[in-house]
Amino acid sequence: MDRTVIAYVIYLVVSIALTVWVARTLSRNGRVFLADVLHGNEKLADAVNHLLVVGFYLVNLGFVALYLSGDETIQDTRQIFEALSTKLGVVLLVLGVMHLGNVYVLSRIRRRGIMEREQLPPVAPQGWVAPTGRA
Repeated sequence: MDRTVIAYVIYLVVSIALTVWVARTLSRNGRVFLADVLHGNEKLADAVNHLLVVGFYLVNLGFVALYLSGDETIQDTRQIFEALSTKLGVVLLVLGVMHLGNVYVLSRIRRRGIMEREQLPPVAPQGWVAPTGRA
């Protein structure tokens, strides 16, 4: 079997396994965070969590597929490791950037929700006072 094909197979197996592992970890641990962001609405949190996981899979697996091909032919075992380290390193960086992007957006949504909750007075106003003429 050609060494280039061996490198492709290893790359695909490891990249797909990493993508699945990261997506499951984010889904499992992000559910609580989403429930807080969405004010305790568990059903909506589950739906958003599922949509985020699907989008995560689509983007990352699409990137893995696009990044599969290489320009050089692999001649020896050392080149297999060099090609794999480069490709898997880039895949890991993309996974990390995707994760940080998701966390950033969700934290912004959470912060906005907290600010909206703090703007409401704890007790409804019970009267109105006319302004005085003093400056």
